[in-house]
Amino acid sequence: MRDIKEGNPTEQEIRSWHEKSGLPLKIFFNTSGLKYKKFGLKDKLAIMSEDEQYALLATDGILVKRPWLVGDEKVLLVGFKEKK
Repeated sequence: MRDIKEGNPTEQEIRSWHEKSGLPLKIFFNTSGLKYKKFGLKDKLAIMSEDEQYALLATDGILVKRPWLVGDEKVLLVGFKEKK
């Protein structure tokens, strides 16, 4: 168990998770978050390289969608949807 808001994942961790997950990198972004909206990332991600996106995700755990289930061979996005 790890609170990535307090201990940001490193760029290398995010790269590894991305590769193991088989998911598009844009899925890793917390699109509901205030920082995502504040920085206008919806428009910026399309013109950013993968390296730039990895670096950005590593700057702040708030930018990373969560929760994730990380194993040795596989990474799953569990996600969170509040019941209404």
